[in-house]
Amino acid sequence: MELTILMPCLNEAETLGNCINKARQFLDEHRVAGEVLIADNGSTDGSQEIAQGLGARVVRVNERGYGAALIAGIDAAMGRYIIMGDSDDSYDFSSLMPYVEKLRLGYELVMGNRFKGGIQERAMPPLHRYLGNPVLSFVGRLFFRSRIGDFHCGLRGFNKESIQRLGLQTPGMEFASEMVVKATLHGLRITEVPTKLYRDGRSRPPHLRSWRDGWRHLRFLLLFSPRWLFLLPGVVLFVSGTFLQTVLFFLPVNIGPLVLDIHTMLVGAMASIVGMQMVWVGIFSKVVAIQKGLLPDDHRLYRILAFLTVERGSLTGIALCAVGITLLLYSMTEWAQTGFHTLDPRVTMRYMIPSVTTIVTGVELIIASFFLGVLSLRSHASGVPIDND
Repeated sequence: MELTILMPCLNEAETLGNCINKARQFLDEHRVAGEVLIADNGSTDGSQEIAQGLGARVVRVNERGYGAALIAGIDAAMGRYIIMGDSDDSYDFSSLMPYVEKLRLGYELVMGNRFKGGIQERAMPPLHRYLGNPVLSFVGRLFFRSRIGDFHCGLRGFNKESIQRLGLQTPGMEFASEMVVKATLHGLRITEVPTKLYRDGRSRPPHLRSWRDGWRHLRFLLLFSPRWLFLLPGVVLFVSGTFLQTVLFFLPVNIGPLVLDIHTMLVGAMASIVGMQMVWVGIFSKVVAIQKGLLPDDHRLYRILAFLTVERGSLTGIALCAVGITLLLYSMTEWAQTGFHTLDPRVTMRYMIPSVTTIVTGVELIIASFFLGVLSLRSHASGVPIDND
């Protein structure tokens, strides 16, 4: 069998029949060997009986959720290719040939693009059309270097075997983002086709909840990109904090009526420490995600981690601590010269703040090196060559 037309369904009795009839019409007119498969998520309005009466195959999915229904449907599909689409009559299942043609050319994921194909009046709420979809699609393109213009189009086709290798697992609406993100990260051949979005035929509100599901999509994009969630913000904080401390180490800085002194230096120390912690958390997250199979291998990360052994990291951390302790001892010497009496904090804090910052950074580096060493104990089984010893 070449094609499975897959529709998730939860109480779609009003529109399911139209969708199935259009899908069967497409298969007959274009002589495509295929089936119509309904992944039913617990309908109580007779949707299952309607589907079976129209010759569709029904797979019952107990776990609730858009993603859960589609994952079960993909597993049950008999076709080499799968085209999935909502069963609310918002997509025309009789016009699927552009998807089939792209799949036959070897593309492994064929995304619909509603912004290129056209959106019927009142088919998409303004909040989704002008804010939600454009913003989330932009974030997806930025984070994962994807060229997809519409991350959340519900009509898409794919090679079953290729998509199953991705190990998709999110049960909710964020499944739409997971498919695109993982397909991009694993280097699947992806393309887009213009797709028309019609106003759905339901009289009830949609299952989608704008703010809740929008947040779940954004949360997924952030969690799947440790670089943007932790690493890059951490680098910015660390560099800016270190720059502030360096500039203010010798003298205050006057910018018009504004005077930057030890209080600003203390803020810089906070930024440096928090930034370094974020960098390490980003590295740890990336390693664990690769080991668990959530993210593909990253050879640039391997080269960095192969260089940063427990020994090198520990020695560097000890050196940083030594620098910090030296500054601390110098401050104490200055204090001793006054007979351990009150000091001018504008002078002494210029040494104390970088001293504490350097010591904390050195200790963090030592701890991080050993933690990466612990993770490397699993590297042989997981295929992640963290340590080069």
